[in-house]
Amino acid sequence: MLHWIWVLIVGGIIGLIAGAITKRGSSMGWIANIIAGLLGSSLGEWILGSWGPQIAGMAIIPSIIGAVVLVIIVSVCLGIWQKD
Repeated sequence: MLHWIWVLIVGGIIGLIAGAITKRGSSMGWIANIIAGLLGSSLGEWILGSWGPQIAGMAIIPSIIGAVVLVIIVSVCLGIWQKD
C-alpha cells in the first residue's frame, strides 16, 4: 500500500516538472500531473530504458523526458500549445 502512495507522489512530481519544463504546468491540475507523470514514466522507460537514479521503481531521467514528450504531444493534439 505504501509503495502505491509513493508511486503517486513521485508520478505527480514528475508531471509537475514536465509541466514546468514545457510551461504548461499552470493549466494542469494535480490529477493531470499524476497521470502525465505515470504515463510519461512508462513512455520514457519503454523508449529509453530504466537507467539513472530510481525512486518508487521509476527511473527519474527517462521518466521526466517521457513526461515532457507526453505533455507536448497532448498539448499539440488539443491545440493549446502557445509560443511565448
